[in-house]
Amino acid sequence: MPVFANVLQPLIDFFEGILKFFHDSAGLSWGASIIALTLVVRAALVPLTVKQFRSMQALARLQPEIKKLQEKYKDDKQRLNQEMMRFYQENKVNPFSSCLPLVAQLPVFFALFYMLRKDLRHDICPDINPPDIPNPKPCGASEAAHFLGIPDITDKATGTTLLILVVLYVSSQLISSLLMPSTVDRNQRMIFLALPFIFIPFIISFPAGLLVYWITTNLWTSIQQYIVRRTVGPIQPATSGGAGAGGGGGGDGGGGLLSGLRPKPPSGGGDQANGAPAAKEREKVAAGPPPPPPRKKKKRSGRRR
Repeated sequence: MPVFANVLQPLIDFFEGILKFFHDSAGLSWGASIIALTLVVRAALVPLTVKQFRSMQALARLQPEIKKLQEKYKDDKQRLNQEMMRFYQENKVNPFSSCLPLVAQLPVFFALFYMLRKDLRHDICPDINPPDIPNPKPCGASEAAHFLGIPDITDKATGTTLLILVVLYVSSQLISSLLMPSTVDRNQRMIFLALPFIFIPFIISFPAGLLVYWITTNLWTSIQQYIVRRTVGPIQPATSGGAGAGGGGGGDGGGGLLSGLRPKPPSGGGDQANGAPAAKEREKVAAGPPPPPPRKKKKRSGRRR
């Protein structure tokens, strides 16, 4: 663990500088500074979130073909994996793009974990933990370490405070999972719903400030998923026909900042609608001009001159 902390030390110093800016320059408390850091990180990850959503749109449109491959090679897992990778490459889709925002948050999570156990203890309560102490102890129930009923954000919560934090963490995580796009596999969705309860034995030993970060990022994710669903609409697999392909990203939203994420209807739709007239015109051009109509012979009268 100390070796891992040393690897993360540049990140720890970077995020500690951001927290000090919010506390020293912006005048926020240390707990509010953690929330501000969370908002800054999530705002910086918006481009990755957009990429994640576009990847989900592409996977939704390709879902019928993916199911055909799974049915065709269901008895040969190795061949199925090869065909799926080839299919993703041909369609220029990265199925792992949906994990990018989560992976990008992990360094922040670990950096804040080590900060709350060491570096921030020197900053929040320097009278208890002078800079020369290698293993600083929790700040205790001091004014600097107090935040929204949490006695010490540098130490693990206990009693009623711990119960409230756990309830907030589980409920915010569940809301975030329930607002996930409908294209997520049912088994995968059940795993996401079970994860908050699996993590409870671990998070109760985390510093309370880390739970503040986790709850805040869950709330951000929930609001973000809600805005996407309202603006762009639910992501649904494409159906057969031109309307289904265009309906993959349609919804009840009416534009907005995320309207650019709405998938465009396939360009072939107009050709299908005008396919017969266009084909007839091409046949006419290829055949050339029509032959002139035959001349009618004039009838001669019976009289002879």
